Order: sequence, then C-alpha cells, then structure tokens
Amino acid sequence: MAEGCDILNNIVVNARAECTGQAHRQELFPFMINIGVVTISDRASNGVYEDLSGKVIIDTLGAYLVSTWNLEYRVIPDEQDLIEQTLIELVDVRGCCLVVTTGGTGPALRDVTPEATAAVCSKMLPGFGEMMRAESLKYVPTAILSRQTAGIRDQALIVNLPGKPSAITQCLQAVFPAIPYCIDLINGPYLQENPDIIKVFRPKQ
Repeated sequence: MAEGCDILNNIVVNARAECTGQAHRQELFPFMINIGVVTISDRASNGVYEDLSGKVIIDTLGAYLVSTWNLEYRVIPDEQDLIEQTLIELVDVRGCCLVVTTGGTGPALRDVTPEATAAVCSKMLPGFGEMMRAESLKYVPTAILSRQTAGIRDQALIVNLPGKPSAITQCLQAVFPAIPYCIDLINGPYLQENPDIIKVFRPKQ
C-alpha cells in the first residue's frame, strides 16, 4: 500500500502495470480524467495512410468537454489479442474512464473490435450500437452492417465507433449525451460538457 501512496504523491507519473484493478484505480486516479482513443486499422498502423479517424474523435471530444483531460492515443492493427491488451492497458494501467475506438466494426474477416471489446468487459451496453446504427441509417443503408457496441470494464466505459470520419462525427454526436451520466453511474470522474456545443443528460437531483 505504501508503494501505491508513493505513486499517488507523484501524480501517477510512474503508474505501471503492477498497479491494476478497481481498488488501485480509485487510489491512483481519484481526480484525473484520462481518455483513451484507439484507432484500429492495419493500414493506418503500418503508415499506409494518416489516421484521420482518431484525430476526428480527439477534436470532437475536445469541443464537447470543458473538463481538463489527458489523452492516451493508440494506433494498432486489427488483431484481437492486441486490441484486448490495449483496452486492458488503457483502463487498468492508464486509468482511462472512457475509451473510444474507431475501426474494425464491420463484417469483414479482420473486423474484430466488437469481439475484443466484449472479451474485456463485464457488462455490455447494446443501446449504444442501436443508437449509432439508427443515426447512420439516416445517411447510408449499409449502416445495418455496422456492429458497434459499448461496454463497461471496472469504472470505465468503452465505446466502439465506425471507421469513417463523417460517420464518427454523426455517431459520437448521437451517443455522447449519455456518456457523462454513464460514467457517473460507474463511479468515474465527473465530465463537464460544453453546453453551447452538446447537450448531455443527467437526472435532476
């Protein structure tokens, strides 16, 4: 426990994999808002093209939130084991209360992001995927092929978004109003939105 206190006094700079689990998260990350953004793409991870999708997520969250937050950004290939390891690292080690992924949610053989997400979550929230598909269907009929989902790991929410930048904007705008309250319910940090940009829902006390 003394080691955990030392890490806390150093503002979590030296937090590493040995300090994992929900109890450690509460000790190590009581005031910080850490958000993970993960682009899952074979080509982007190999430098074939620039990761525009991840940057759209980062820019959108920056516009939506007035809370100060720290970014944990990753670009990885479509490998289920690696996706699972990355999600676990971002939640358990880096203390992210929200992890947003892009890519790997279609029907192609290497699209395995929903499977990886389900493998590391204790609870799934299918309403996120339902909402995103309903929104995307306003623009393209192929939205029914999308398999985005969301789930809870410890005190973190993991949300899968599609890979196309325009679809990311549409889907994130559709589901973000529920995200801060969801994180409240799992005892995560308080996310303050910019009401001039996005309206979120929290029940009146």
